[in-house]
Amino acid sequence: MAIRIAPIAGILILWEIAALSGIWPRQVLVPLEQVGATLLALASDGELARHLSASLYRLASGFLVGSVIGVSTGAAMALSRNVHRLLWPTFSCVRQVPVIAFIPLLILFFDVEDSFKIVVVAMASFFPSALATHDAVRDIPESHREVARLYRMPTAPFLVRLILPATVPQVLTGLRLGLTRGWLSLVAAELLAADSGLGQMMEMGRQLFQIDVVLAGVFVTGLIGFLLDNSMVRVERHLSRWRTA
Repeated sequence: MAIRIAPIAGILILWEIAALSGIWPRQVLVPLEQVGATLLALASDGELARHLSASLYRLASGFLVGSVIGVSTGAAMALSRNVHRLLWPTFSCVRQVPVIAFIPLLILFFDVEDSFKIVVVAMASFFPSALATHDAVRDIPESHREVARLYRMPTAPFLVRLILPATVPQVLTGLRLGLTRGWLSLVAAELLAADSGLGQMMEMGRQLFQIDVVLAGVFVTGLIGFLLDNSMVRVERHLSRWRTA
């Protein structure tokens, strides 16, 4: 445990030494105690909860939509040659473009309402989940599919008894990556255009030159990202034990 927290403790100590040394003005490099006090103030007056709840709602909605469509699309491309020929070239091209690059276009279509941020998260979640599902299904031995076709296994049992158990680990990895990318893309979108959310809170702090608010937002963003990723790791481990049981 001590080894895990040692790098974080080292960074915080260096941060505090640099802040107290006076090398940079305190308005630029804020001491830790000021950031902590600001974080407590934001939490006590309900502002942090308001911004955080808005961000988590957008993340949950966008991730649900993006991951469901992504898993379905990836499986369809892997199971059908016609679907693969139709979608794969466009999919391979578009997934190379950062989601942030689509933000100006998305704002024109959806304005800066919640729907815009939900679409950003959905796009960020879609590509990792679709690619992981596609590769997982393609990795299933052809002999397994031949046996299913030989016994004329209906579609539903084929998906539940063969495809699902064989692809769980890789699909969960794609969902985990999609959740992380969705969170990062959401905060970036809120920094650019939003009226609420952690990104908007940090952007407002920047405009008012309240660096303590910005750093408090950075801390919460990192903490939420860590908790989300750690939760997905736990889900992966649990389902992997179920798969091998």
